[in-house]
Amino acid sequence: MRAVVVQFAAGLDKSENLETIQRLARDSASVHPDLVVLPEAAMHDFGRQDLPLAPVAERLDGPFVDTLSRLAKELGSTVVGGMFEAVPDDPDLVYNTLVALGPDGELAGAYRKIHLYDAFGYQESARLAPGSGELVTLAVGEHRVGLLTCYDLRFPELTRKLAGDGADVLAIAAAWLAGPLKEDHWTTLVRARAIENTSYVLASAQCGRAYCGRSMVVDPTGTAVSALAAEPGWTSADVSAERVQSVRLINPTLAHRRFGIEGGDAP
Repeated sequence: MRAVVVQFAAGLDKSENLETIQRLARDSASVHPDLVVLPEAAMHDFGRQDLPLAPVAERLDGPFVDTLSRLAKELGSTVVGGMFEAVPDDPDLVYNTLVALGPDGELAGAYRKIHLYDAFGYQESARLAPGSGELVTLAVGEHRVGLLTCYDLRFPELTRKLAGDGADVLAIAAAWLAGPLKEDHWTTLVRARAIENTSYVLASAQCGRAYCGRSMVVDPTGTAVSALAAEPGWTSADVSAERVQSVRLINPTLAHRRFGIEGGDAP
């Protein structure tokens, strides 16, 4: 499987963001990707903390998903990207949703972010509603891809559950805020999730003044095989089932687990 991670700084104009997404994704078509991962909030940036997000939220059959659907069909790829989804029973809050469109243009999955970023002086729960806890994996070629969003990266039990559900690739969409030690946290945690789950990690992040960038593809040993710095763009790498199998033979930590993710009985 050939994977592409896209990096850019989303703004508050949805049409401009879609133009950027399409331009970068079409440019990546030169490497014939099977999977393209876009950042968190690719549809519309978070903006200031006092900016209401509900007015810009869309449904899963709205213009953003429709555009990604057509783009996925055009590329013949699965396309994953972040959006704000309207909450039917609360007009003031939105879901932070990661959608996946298959190469046929059909919605292959939608993951609503579980862990809200109420940390480092930020309060995401003032504008967002948490997902119900349902995790999402999807088949891409011979791989199973698990979806997670930004702050989820700090919760290893989530990725362990995805690995238990068969994921050998973890796709992370993020708008990881810059700040003291934050870039180091990002790179360390992305590599840690790869090492402990002996899985590939495809980490797509926003860049720009507010965010850290540093999107990357990390292999099951925790080695970054392809990476970006702070500028918009995309990078690609081949994801190999044989590589996953060989690393898991050498480092069989998943097979050696003695506790389930709930901290209960051994599997």
